[in-house]
Amino acid sequence: MINRVLIRLKIIQIVYAYYQNGSKNLDSAEKELFFSLSKAYDLYNYLLMLMIALTSYAQKRIDTAKAKLAPSKEELNPNKKFVENKFVAQLEVNKQLVDFIENQKKTWANNQDFIKELYDMIVDSDIYKEYMKSPESSYESDRELWRKLYKNFIYNNESLDLLLEEQSLYWNDDKEIVDTFVLKTIKRFEEKKGAEQPLLPEFKDEEDKEFARRLFRRAVLNSDYYRHLIAENTKNWELDRIAFMDVVIMQCALSEILSFPNIPVSVSLNEYVEIAKIYSTAKSGSFINGTLDGIVNQLKKEGKLAKN
Repeated sequence: MINRVLIRLKIIQIVYAYYQNGSKNLDSAEKELFFSLSKAYDLYNYLLMLMIALTSYAQKRIDTAKAKLAPSKEELNPNKKFVENKFVAQLEVNKQLVDFIENQKKTWANNQDFIKELYDMIVDSDIYKEYMKSPESSYESDRELWRKLYKNFIYNNESLDLLLEEQSLYWNDDKEIVDTFVLKTIKRFEEKKGAEQPLLPEFKDEEDKEFARRLFRRAVLNSDYYRHLIAENTKNWELDRIAFMDVVIMQCALSEILSFPNIPVSVSLNEYVEIAKIYSTAKSGSFINGTLDGIVNQLKKEGKLAKN
């Protein structure tokens, strides 16, 4: 699940913190990097749990209405299509998710105000109303309901973003990326796989894990050389006048460009320029793009960079 986009972002954050906190212990910083990545995977599981929590809340509302002194005919015979959703029933017994819940002791039980707010928004939506009215009853339609609900009410939800930030500092920048993997997971679920349906793995393979370790270590250990290249290609600027985040982003970009021959230069440049646009100053994207392009051309002329 943890892709290279997220890995690059986490490495920039950890390298930045490495210089800011003053301790400069490389092994500790590397442990912090992998802990930070593991928290992103926790968030993935936690957001899968949110769909189960909303369904459980809906069932409690039905049970409460039935227990009233004088329940209405509709309350005694409610439409249970939402609470009997086949996709959520499968998700609830998923072995990997059940193991996560048992091991991490994660729950949405302490966030009932948010669950109520989100549930009320869902119930008031055309997506929900059309689903409840439809005579179709299939696993595919149940799964599609949650793909639509997630995309419209959980993705880009400011209240949820704030709630998650309160729970973990590591989740501040993760949700937008993790959301895409939750949506991918919903789409991949198959009824026939039941509780054995595999969730996305924490890392796609060992290669991605090694990519993270190597990129981080080389960004730090070769920092003097990378900063020398940056200084040479920003002669109209004193290095200490350049935004420190820009220096860190370029340092990590050069680490990738020079350490991973199989990754095209254009891919690396695009990835770090996009990060700069979001996490640094308004002009950082174009500044970093121009500087890195100059460094790449210089290295090619000197025969120090052979890839395209």
